Amino acid sequence: MTANPGAGRWLVTGAAGMLGWDVLTVLGDAGIEAVGLGHSDLDITDPAAVRAAVEGVAVVVNCAAWTDVDGAETAEEAATAVNGTGVRLLAEACAAAGARLLHISTDYVLPGDASQPYDEDAATGPVNAYGRSKLIGEQAVAELLPKDGYVVRTAWMYGEHGPNFVATMLKLAAQRDTLDVVDDQHGQPTWSYVLAGRLVELGLAALEGRAPGGIYHGTASGRTTWMGLAREAYRLSGLDPERIRPTTSEAFVRPAVRPAFSVLGHDRWAEAGLEPLSDWREQLAEALARPSFADLLRSPSQG
Repeated sequence: MTANPGAGRWLVTGAAGMLGWDVLTVLGDAGIEAVGLGHSDLDITDPAAVRAAVEGVAVVVNCAAWTDVDGAETAEEAATAVNGTGVRLLAEACAAAGARLLHISTDYVLPGDASQPYDEDAATGPVNAYGRSKLIGEQAVAELLPKDGYVVRTAWMYGEHGPNFVATMLKLAAQRDTLDVVDDQHGQPTWSYVLAGRLVELGLAALEGRAPGGIYHGTASGRTTWMGLAREAYRLSGLDPERIRPTTSEAFVRPAVRPAFSVLGHDRWAEAGLEPLSDWREQLAEALARPSFADLLRSPSQG
């Protein structure tokens, strides 16, 4: 693909993670100049380092985050330093540099007690420390970059370059005859590679003035439960879906409460001239059909 100099230079933070890796791949395939910085390269809680990293950049895609949901319950201050204060520093630097900021957030900023998909303007109400820390980051972007800040909430993400639920389920297939999987939490499994493509499209639309700032929901269309996802992954992999047995959240008590309903609406994409992301089943089938992904998921070393 020919280079796209009109897109300027992009910065991807958290580039060593699952989504950051895929964003860099998509940018490279599109011929867009990009720099990827992992945590060892850039501490987003360091104001001077953040300002230096953002200088001369057209778009920042912030994939850096504290993602240990359960760990945040006993380390909320540390989680907030990254997910809240660090995001504020990025937003300040982008405002000073005239850069667009695409910040990755989460369904966990919502209370999870709805019965219909949450729209982008739904009232927030996190039920755990991780969600509270991410909401602080969202608020910083809205305050400092009302026109050039884009908060993209995602959920139930899986991909090739990091541990995730789909990989775990397929690994356990070789170890257990049956698996009990929660069937009372509802969400939208989202392939990180598809989301990465949408983030690049959104960034380009932002540079061209076609996408209003604000909150977007970067999750797959449709909905299922964790059990439904596991069964579909087994079916697509030639395994018996009935090996996955339904259970309740009460059977798997964890330090952080999980939202019971994480289904998000996608109306705002139309304002940017973009379609909602494809159905979760379609994404999963495409992901598992990729030889490199399928081999990785079945690798005994995958954790």
